[in-house]
Amino acid sequence: MQTTRDVESALHVTGNMTAVTPAVICDHPDILPTLRMSTCPPLAVDRLIGLSGVSSNLVKSLELRKKLPSKMNSGLLDEDLHRIAAIIVKMADPDIFVWLGRKTQPDNDEIHRAATIVADRLCGAVANPIIRNAQEKRQLAAIKSWLEARGYRQLQNGEAVRFDSMPPGTFTFRMNVPVDLEGGVKRVNIPVDAVVMPGKSKKGALPVFFEAKSTGDFTNTNKRRKEEAMKMSQLRSTYGRNVRFNLFLCGYFDSGYLGYEAAEGIDWVWEHRIDDMALFGI
Repeated sequence: MQTTRDVESALHVTGNMTAVTPAVICDHPDILPTLRMSTCPPLAVDRLIGLSGVSSNLVKSLELRKKLPSKMNSGLLDEDLHRIAAIIVKMADPDIFVWLGRKTQPDNDEIHRAATIVADRLCGAVANPIIRNAQEKRQLAAIKSWLEARGYRQLQNGEAVRFDSMPPGTFTFRMNVPVDLEGGVKRVNIPVDAVVMPGKSKKGALPVFFEAKSTGDFTNTNKRRKEEAMKMSQLRSTYGRNVRFNLFLCGYFDSGYLGYEAAEGIDWVWEHRIDDMALFGI
């Protein structure tokens, strides 16, 4: 209820989304999260920065500190606020703000409905990463229990072992794996959720990589599948075609998502069928 009231206050200062101006954002810098959730589709912080072409420092100051950056040039500040306002106005969701484009003013029920929807989006934007992180911890705990029941040992923090020199029958979580970028000119570390060296591995063998993924709906799976395909591409370009990079899935992933991953050479195990991990030689 409090979030809904906060959104209603933000709608009030923007003339119910009919007067989203640089001056309004300047006077009420705390309303930016509400404005981002008022668009179709809702805008993540990085997406707003990319679409508007504004300073990331400005947006993050508005988001995190709820105020304008103190050292930003006034001319540039005004220009960037105009760009932000223009994006919000252009992308304002007409299915939520049904009065946009008509001559009559919204009634109280319409305003309350709109505020409730935006408030729900705001709460979801905060809760979803928390839920996903909790899901990931639970998924990794399930992998740990399954492996230990089969005689595998988790590497300890003090064991400074590279992924490709892990002893057979060991595993670890959240390991950084170095990969080459730009044709080998640059090397960076990419994190992998679970790394398992099968018990019968020979010297020099690569471990099996798993990425824990969970979702309650199809939201953002398009972005995720591209990220996973990129990881697979980087690993293969660095270590060869024998790299085994797989997904440990929980939740709802449609056939389009799974088909895309399969086409990239990525296999998967469902959490409710965790015994299928044995099919990877583990």
